[in-house]
Amino acid sequence: MASWNSIPLEILYEIVGWITFASWSVSFYPQMLLNFKRKSVVGLNFDFALLNFTKHSSYMIYNVCLYFSPFIQKQYFDLYGDKEMIPVAANDVAFSIHAVLVTALTLFQICIYERGTQKVSRCATGLVILVWGFAATCFFIALPTHSWLWLITLFNSIQVCMTCVKYIPQAKMNFTRKSTVGWSIENILLDFCGGVSNYLQMVVQSIDQGSWVNFYGNTGKTLLSLVTIFFDLIFMFQHYVLYPPKKVSKSLEEPNEPLIDPAHEPI
Repeated sequence: MASWNSIPLEILYEIVGWITFASWSVSFYPQMLLNFKRKSVVGLNFDFALLNFTKHSSYMIYNVCLYFSPFIQKQYFDLYGDKEMIPVAANDVAFSIHAVLVTALTLFQICIYERGTQKVSRCATGLVILVWGFAATCFFIALPTHSWLWLITLFNSIQVCMTCVKYIPQAKMNFTRKSTVGWSIENILLDFCGGVSNYLQMVVQSIDQGSWVNFYGNTGKTLLSLVTIFFDLIFMFQHYVLYPPKKVSKSLEEPNEPLIDPAHEPI
C-alpha cells in the first residue's frame, strides 16, 4: 500500500477529513432539535428521512468493509495496484456509523411526534424494498467466488443513487408548500460545508500521490460530494430567495398548535 509523500499534505488530509466528519455529523442535529422543540415533524419529508437512512446504511457497509477487511483491501490493490491508497479514511467510517444511528433516531421522531397528514409514499417504500432485495440477491451472487469488493462497490453505488433520489421529495415538498417551515436550513449549511470539505480531502490525497485513481476508485465518495453540493444549493435558493422566512405569530411557535402554511391552510 502506498504511503504519504508529504507530511504537511497528510496532516491537511486528516484535518479536512475531520472537518467533514464534524460538519456532516452536526448537520443532523438542527433538524432533530427543531422536531423536538416543536414536538412535530410536519415540514420534514418522510420519504427523505427513509431514503436517507437507506443511503447511510449502504454507505456504512461500504466504508466499514473496505477499511477493516484485509481481504477486501487485497482485492482493491489487485484491481487498482498496490501503490494506491485505500480511498476510505477513518473519518468516513466514523461518520457513516454515526449517520445510521442519527437517521434511525429521526425516523423514531417521525413515529412519536405530530405528523399531520404526512406519510411515507408507496413509491419510497417500494424503492427501499427493491434496493434491499437487490442487495440481498447480489450477496448470494458474490458468495461462491468471494467477490466482496464487487459487492461493497454495489453498496457504494446504492448510496450514490439514494443520495441523488433522497433530496427530491423534500425539494418538491418545499416547492408545493411554497415554504421551508419545518425544514432546518442549518442542516443544509452544514451539509454543504461537509460536501465541499469531503471533495477537498480527495483532492489533497490525489495531489500527494500524483494520481487521480481515488476519484474513480471511490466514485461513491466523489459523487456523494458533488450531488450533496448541488442539492444543498437548491435548498439554499429555496430558503433565501424563493421562500424567505417571514415573521410568524407566537402561536406558530407553540408546540401544541398545528403548523399553518403560508396560505393559511392546514398541512
